[in-house]
Amino acid sequence: MKPNIHPDYQVVAFHDTAADSYFIIGSTIKSSRTVEVDGKTYPYVPIDVSSDSHPFYTGKQKTVTTDGRVAQFNRRFKSLSSGKSEA
Repeated sequence: MKPNIHPDYQVVAFHDTAADSYFIIGSTIKSSRTVEVDGKTYPYVPIDVSSDSHPFYTGKQKTVTTDGRVAQFNRRFKSLSSGKSEA
């Protein structure tokens, strides 16, 4: 690796504000704010969504009951394809 071209890698505290949980992860993101977590001080980065608050990961995701465009097409033109004879 070339010297002096890579960003500094450090341990950062990401705060999911929706679920009020912290993730301590290595990152190259820069932050002027700090927070103390478990007795240690880390750079602080607030985030809106993480695996703790996203509906897909929490099991609260709603399923859409409407068919997609392909299913609507197949249902609409199903009768036309059944009367075809193959050569």
